[in-house]
Amino acid sequence: MLNFPAWKVSLILIVLLWGTLMAIPNAFTDGFLGVQPREPESEAPQDIAAYQAQMDAAEESWWPSFLPTNKVNLGLDLQGGVYLLTQIDPAEVAANRLETLQTDIVQALNRDPLIQRDVPEQQGTTLPIQLRNPEDMEEALRRLRRINPTIGATGGDRVLSIERVGPQRIMVSVSEDAQQALAADAQGTMITIIRRRLDPDGVSEVSITPQGDTRIVIEAPGEADPRRIKNILSQAGRLTFNMANMDPSAVNAAQATRPPPGFELLVDEFGRPMLVSRTPVVTGSDIASASQGRNPDDNSPAVDFRLNGTGAERFGQTTANNRGEIFAIVLDGTIMSAPRINEPIWGGNVQITGQFTLEEAQDLADIIEAGELPAKLNFIEERTVGPGLGADSIAAGTNASLIGLALVGVFMIIAYGLIGSFAVGSLLANIVLILGALSGLGATLTLPGIAGIVLTIGMAVDANVIVFERIREEQRNGRSPTTAVIAGYERALSTILDANITTFIAAAILYLLGSGPVKGFAVTLAIGIVTSVFTAFVVTRWFTAMWLRLARPRKLSI
Repeated sequence: MLNFPAWKVSLILIVLLWGTLMAIPNAFTDGFLGVQPREPESEAPQDIAAYQAQMDAAEESWWPSFLPTNKVNLGLDLQGGVYLLTQIDPAEVAANRLETLQTDIVQALNRDPLIQRDVPEQQGTTLPIQLRNPEDMEEALRRLRRINPTIGATGGDRVLSIERVGPQRIMVSVSEDAQQALAADAQGTMITIIRRRLDPDGVSEVSITPQGDTRIVIEAPGEADPRRIKNILSQAGRLTFNMANMDPSAVNAAQATRPPPGFELLVDEFGRPMLVSRTPVVTGSDIASASQGRNPDDNSPAVDFRLNGTGAERFGQTTANNRGEIFAIVLDGTIMSAPRINEPIWGGNVQITGQFTLEEAQDLADIIEAGELPAKLNFIEERTVGPGLGADSIAAGTNASLIGLALVGVFMIIAYGLIGSFAVGSLLANIVLILGALSGLGATLTLPGIAGIVLTIGMAVDANVIVFERIREEQRNGRSPTTAVIAGYERALSTILDANITTFIAAAILYLLGSGPVKGFAVTLAIGIVTSVFTAFVVTRWFTAMWLRLARPRKLSI
């Protein structure tokens, strides 16, 4: 138990050295560590000055590049920032999915032999189809059921409910159960799209977590303006190519009464009305990539994008069949461009031009590249935490940890003498290892996480108290110092492991079921359990073994 061969000592030193190296960057500024600053979010003088100061410090830094530079990520409650709770409307997800499937429905019914019907008009989550010949009913049902997709990539219930509701009428709808399943399926997709929009480079610390089946929590530490995030997420990013009609008489008639079946009245960016087909030729799912570009005519900012193989083929075929007609590029219900088809457009390379600034063109390209949100995000809760409050929380948490550590240290030395000081050294090593693990793993430290560190200090000293009390009992029973220490550690081992394993299980449950700060607490607690067992049962024992070997005491002052 007290035998520490060279390999064991080396392993302990490696762990302590690793934790120290990983924790050290937290004591220095980014400029001192040579970390290049991010581009300032605004051209405000103070932002430019801060950017330049860090850039100058980074260029003058002597910090070796092979040493780690990662710091502990501070959570929203410590760094300040924006908290948004959003909700998905299952009915809207279902309606959008049904609208997307209309292209497949039209193509299925148009196959030879053509099934004659009235132009269907979607009503929320239902799409009634009125056949003109009752003898086409069975064939129409067969074709519709063949294109009915399943919910989710791995299969499941069908999206559509296809029912015969009359001799010539079919009702295509999305049931309430399917709506809930679609919303749950869309939640994961929306989290991915939100992350692409808010963090396209993958370098920020935005936290996006699901809550239930229809809610998403967004935490953006360091973000001071919630409106910017809401503006980015308020755009559905639904891009479609639709055939359009600009004939003034048709537009005037639609304005006077109502648009003809299968069409809707939209306006372009200049407010000009236009009749646009409700059935898109190409949708956002057909886009392979998008980027900010330049209009070759006047070099103004534009958005370039490329269609995938299926979209390019469909778009090329449509332009070949509709020469001289108008097609509209529609983004979130607004016509971005409405060129006339002069010749077939093959290859799938398309450009949107307009009155864009360079930043607007880049944001639009990012939104199109990220993909279309399955439904609109409804913001139901919004909180902004100021950086001053976060700094106060850090100061309070640091003071609490230092005071707790000092009180525990004083108690251990008074109660157990020299061996108690070994435990104090282990506690310091424990805190260093926790900070090193948080930095190395990229975990986020929250205010409850600081509470987890303080709790870990108590748990670590608890293990030492159990061991020392066992040693004291063994010495009272007449054992020598060495045998008393060996027996104390052996008999305390099972008790320490039982207590820490049960706490670790509780931390794992908190992590799996919790979110936000609760997860941060669970991560800190779990890391603290592992490091406290290591420092209390290995590092303290190593210190004690070295002292026994060097001092050879006749009796322990414990």
